[in-house]
Amino acid sequence: MKRICVIGAGCSGITTVKNLLQAGLINLVCYEQNDQIGGNWVYAPHESHSSVCETTHIISSKKMSEFVDFPMPDDYPDYPSHAQLLRYFQAYTKHFGLSPYIQFNTKVVKSEKTPDERWLITLGDGQQERFDYLLIANGHHNVPRHPEHLPGNFSGRYLHAHQYKTAAPFQNERVLVIGAGNSGCDCAVEISRVAEFVAISTRGAQYIVPKFFMGKPTDTFNGQMQWIPKPIAAFLRQLSLRIQVGKYSDYGLPDPNFPVLKAHPTVNSELLYKIRHGKVHPRPAVSSVEGKQVRFVNGTEEEYDTIVAATGYKISTPFFAPDFINYEEADRVPLYLRMFHPDHPTLAFIGLFQPQGAIWPSSDLQAKLVANYIAGRWEMPTNVAELAEQDAAHIDREFLKAKRHTIEVHAHEFERALKKQILKIS
Repeated sequence: MKRICVIGAGCSGITTVKNLLQAGLINLVCYEQNDQIGGNWVYAPHESHSSVCETTHIISSKKMSEFVDFPMPDDYPDYPSHAQLLRYFQAYTKHFGLSPYIQFNTKVVKSEKTPDERWLITLGDGQQERFDYLLIANGHHNVPRHPEHLPGNFSGRYLHAHQYKTAAPFQNERVLVIGAGNSGCDCAVEISRVAEFVAISTRGAQYIVPKFFMGKPTDTFNGQMQWIPKPIAAFLRQLSLRIQVGKYSDYGLPDPNFPVLKAHPTVNSELLYKIRHGKVHPRPAVSSVEGKQVRFVNGTEEEYDTIVAATGYKISTPFFAPDFINYEEADRVPLYLRMFHPDHPTLAFIGLFQPQGAIWPSSDLQAKLVANYIAGRWEMPTNVAELAEQDAAHIDREFLKAKRHTIEVHAHEFERALKKQILKIS
């Protein structure tokens, strides 16, 4: 009987276990380094594997985020909190009977491919296990990427958004947040409630998208526009944002000169409000730091007590040898359907993509496909290498060139591609 290893019991890992069981594949072990399921949604008030903070809520709406076969509770709000999300994943795990297959407090420290296309897994206690298939679901929001351009020596406090948990320590401080992505905007907004002065530094233009449009979650409208011709849909997105927001330059932010879906959107209803109320102050890119003085590219200088770098995360697979698979600094990640590696037919990644929407429904589809592949009900194409390169080239065309976009996908388009293959399951 084929033996399967799953690494990680976060949201992608638990749906992988569920789909393997539904495909009749019970000879499996899911290794989780923490003491419970949930991955990034297990909040801790101190620095940990998780990147969520005290006030984190999801940025995709409930109905667009839930697993198709396990709806979120009716009493959940449109944008649930991290605590509600964790309870949801715990309920999912209980409902589908997944816990007996998850080994907690167990870290995978090494994963080696053997000549017979199997996998030798070394655990934190030195124990070794062999598997026929290896499924990676360890997430990609836990290893911070620090600013590339921060020359000089800052003598104040420096931290990455991954380390930010609550606004309380910033009471009466002058704080600079670097980065206007979702984490950066959340940090700036929350810290502005207690700090003396908060600024947010941006290197380039970015769309700040409100969470609601005409009284409904914004992503529900984007879902309705997936059937509209792309040029018309792009025009409507631009028009709706102009009606809601106006010009970003009116807020002291650079105006984007690219289509809305060309970059990963920042979904935040409070940042622009805080800017216009004088609680958050836009700043250009940082050119240098010296002591507590920060110089910006426009020549201005200001003093700050703390810098919070909200500059994203690296793709981390620490259990692989660097010369085997290493996407940490890669400009391209050529995987077929964002999961299958051309050289390793017994390996698959689940959740190694960044959707413009929720990750969980697509992870569920990926898991369903790989489970049926292992069960022999779906056949891998013979030209996987070519298809993987096509996937990577599609990302290059669709999104702005940036490390944060190497695994970006349009959620609805991506799900259609997965469903097309699922229809071929025999």
